[in-house]
Amino acid sequence: MILNKDTADKKLKRMALEVAEKNFDKKELVLIGIKENGTYIAKKIAEYLKDVFTGKIQLLELSLDKRKPEKIILDKKIDFNDACVLLIDDVANSGKTMLYALKPLLDEFPQQIETLVLVERTHKRFPIAVDYVGMSVSTTRQENIIVKVEQGEIMGAYIDAAS
Repeated sequence: MILNKDTADKKLKRMALEVAEKNFDKKELVLIGIKENGTYIAKKIAEYLKDVFTGKIQLLELSLDKRKPEKIILDKKIDFNDACVLLIDDVANSGKTMLYALKPLLDEFPQQIETLVLVERTHKRFPIAVDYVGMSVSTTRQENIIVKVEQGEIMGAYIDAAS
């Protein structure tokens, strides 16, 4: 285990505070969680933001096949023009998922797009920088980081050596 439930929760609260601090002057934030675990993390961030962010918080879910991201679907159609967007996932590996998740936003003109992950690995192959990171971990390419979620609650994260 690299993160237990309590530590993961503290990191999520800290990141929510960072988001609120950096975006204090914004009227609205659009949080987009990448399905599955990114959605749970987005919901937690939205919950913690309610206490510290005075603007409106909108929550969306983005679905895509992370191995072959041909079809990218948002659960709601909204106007992203001039929006402040926070793209959220559980783990950033190569940057590929985050890069493809930007695709629906490219036809519009958001004011800003930021990224947030609970765990970041150091194996970037795509030009994606993560703005808010719960924990950064150096791993081998054979190891995977698994964020464990049970009934919508983030239970922690661990390293799994691929066989």
